[in-house]
Amino acid sequence: MVHLVYCDNAGKKGERVLDKILAGTKTMVVRGAAGRKIPHSRVFEGERLYFMEKGSAEIRAAAIVKAVENYVKLSDEEITKTLADNQDKLNLSDKQKARWHKKCLCLVEFENVEEIAPLAFEHQGNMDDWLIIEKIEDVVVGTSIPYDYKKSKF
Repeated sequence: MVHLVYCDNAGKKGERVLDKILAGTKTMVVRGAAGRKIPHSRVFEGERLYFMEKGSAEIRAAAIVKAVENYVKLSDEEITKTLADNQDKLNLSDKQKARWHKKCLCLVEFENVEEIAPLAFEHQGNMDDWLIIEKIEDVVVGTSIPYDYKKSKF
């Protein structure tokens, strides 16, 4: 499987998530929710990640999953400690720390980041901020197929 990760684009240039990934100052992404949610337990070492900024229509970077940590039913203290212990890789702002203060967390560390020739993303209604697909061409203009969420169910 491959994964398409939407990156938050709030903040000034150089502070955006994709900018940090391309600069090498961010080597881990986090997703969290009150309960298990994609990509929790559905992303694995060696799989390929693709990155794009929210609101853009271009997939601009790729990387390989190095390690994954999944957590459930964390206490407030455990959430804070988990995020703090990984801050050197996550590079989260205070606002992002508050956003990802969730009981279920999925931390995905990646390596071998490469900026790629932009791929035109074909957005379909109701897509989440993390897509699990067979191949990146499934969501690229001209080769996309209807997204059915079957791979995103637990």
